[in-house]
Parts: sequence; C-alpha cells; structure tokens
Amino acid sequence: MTTIVFSQDDSLFIDSFYGRRVVYSDFGFNNTPFSIKYPFSKDIGRIVYKSNFKPSIGIGFSYKWFSFRLGLPIFGYLRDKKLFGKTKQLNIGFDYTFKKVHVDFEFRSVQGYAMHNAIRWDSTLTPDEPNKIYPSIGILNFSLNAWYFNDKHFKVSALNGKRAHYTKKVHTWYVKGTLNVFGVDNNGNSLIPMVLQDSNNSKTAASTLSAFDIGVIPGYAYVNKFKNWQYAGWLGFGGVIQSKFYTVDQTSIGYLGLAPRYDIRLMGGFSKPDYFIFFLTEFDNKSIRFNELIYRQYYYSIKLVGGYRFKENPLKRKKKKA
Repeated sequence: MTTIVFSQDDSLFIDSFYGRRVVYSDFGFNNTPFSIKYPFSKDIGRIVYKSNFKPSIGIGFSYKWFSFRLGLPIFGYLRDKKLFGKTKQLNIGFDYTFKKVHVDFEFRSVQGYAMHNAIRWDSTLTPDEPNKIYPSIGILNFSLNAWYFNDKHFKVSALNGKRAHYTKKVHTWYVKGTLNVFGVDNNGNSLIPMVLQDSNNSKTAASTLSAFDIGVIPGYAYVNKFKNWQYAGWLGFGGVIQSKFYTVDQTSIGYLGLAPRYDIRLMGGFSKPDYFIFFLTEFDNKSIRFNELIYRQYYYSIKLVGGYRFKENPLKRKKKKA
C-alpha cells in the first residue's frame, strides 16, 4: 500500500488523480539466482544456482488512500522442470510514502534450485540434463529500506503512473538507509559438492551462509516527461556493516565486516489522464565475503502494468489534500 500526499506546489510538476478510481492489471516475474565464487580448480572459479519461476498476473484497485491488489502465479514454469526442477516462492511486501521519505518492506522466501552446468564436475550428468537439481536449497531475505529524496517534488508514488504522473523534469540526490537479514541454506547438507570442496577451508563445506547488515547508500534520482511518455529511475552506490555467519556440522561461526551495495530502479511508460501502461523493474544484489569465498544473491523483477482511471463525478469533486 502506498500513501500519497501531494501539495499545491506539486501541481506544477505532477498531475494527480487522487480522487479517481483506478483499475489496473499487471504481468511479470521475480527471479533470484545466486552464485558462490571460489578457486575450486584451474577451470572452475564459480558455481551458479538458478531457480525455476512462474510468471504472475495481478488485478488491482486504487482510490484515494485505499489500494488493493490480488496476485496469482500463472500455471507453468518458465524453464524446463527436467533441467531446473521446481521452485516455490513467497513474497510479502508493502511500501509507504510520506513527504520526502519512501519506506519499503519485503520478505522473500525461495525454495528449490538447480546448480547450472554441473556436468563440468559431475560425471553422472548428461549433455541433455547438465544441471544438478537441489530441491532442499532455499534462500531467505528480509529487507527494510527508507529513501530520503532531497527534492520535495520527487514522489515515488507518481513514478508508476497509477494515481499520478509527472508533467516536467525533476532530479535530486537521495540517501537510502537499508537493513537486511538474508542467506542460503541446504537443510544440513553442504552447498558446494564434495568433489569441489577444499579440505583446507571448512567454509567450502558449509550448509548455511547468512548475514545481518545495516548501511547507507547515497544516489541520484531522475524523472522526466516527453509528450505522454514518462521515464524515471535512480542509481546509488554505498556500503553496509555486516555480521556474517557460516554453518558447518551444525556449528555456526561469525565475523564482522563491510560489504558494498548498489541501488538501481528503472521505470517508464505511456500515460494520459484516462489510462496508462508502464514498464517497471527492480534490481538488488547482496553479498557475503569470507576471504576467497564469496556468496552473491541477486534479485530482480520485471513487470508490465496497465490500467484505466475513471473520471471523477463533478458534483462530488473535492479539493485535493495539501
């Protein structure tokens, strides 16, 4: 749910449809691959794990402060189940915008991965089925983020086109505060195949890699309008203080360190007062480093959103809230 607060000054930059009923539909998908980097051998320096995901379709309704969306996965995986197995996903999230601050919460759980091109070290696999499927491997991610945009006219609520769109350019610097708990687990079994494990490094036999971190990411945000086309996004780089752990034989060992972070979001589309269609993307990358062993978790989502804004009844039209 997003709370929108537009002032009289915002009308110079934003067309608000706060008092209009909006019906929309969206189609897209989320993907969460991850990798483990380590000098396993002369020819193998990284192993990649890929999920098998389903696209989803949603139907939503917005009116003033109220917003509702029902989303359902479309039956059928995008990838061949023989090559990538089955993946279960659970995503819960909400966002809140007030004045210059935008807050976003997300909980994500993904279960079931395939080790991509594992035929390079596993002779039991064949060229027709080169991946090793691990239904027990799962990732977990909890994130709480808050963006402070210096320009009061930069409103995240107006970037996706549902209940408002921009009329002219706005650009500003911003600061993002981020708190994350994330990691990967293989239900007591090692994440890295035994044939690739290093007997001199116990981390390569770990069944769990996890971290808690908190940090700050400064960046730059931009939105502009050309005729009925709007395009926007932001880009930031920063770092976090990280408490990181790995588990071997049910024993957890922890360290304290630093980790880099980037913040990327792109969006744009076509919007007129009565209807809109927008393309929305989100990218995220989290990492845990134990010297030579590096775990990288990637998150990205792509969504196409289109909707219709019903006209206000002139007899009931009220002045928009300041």
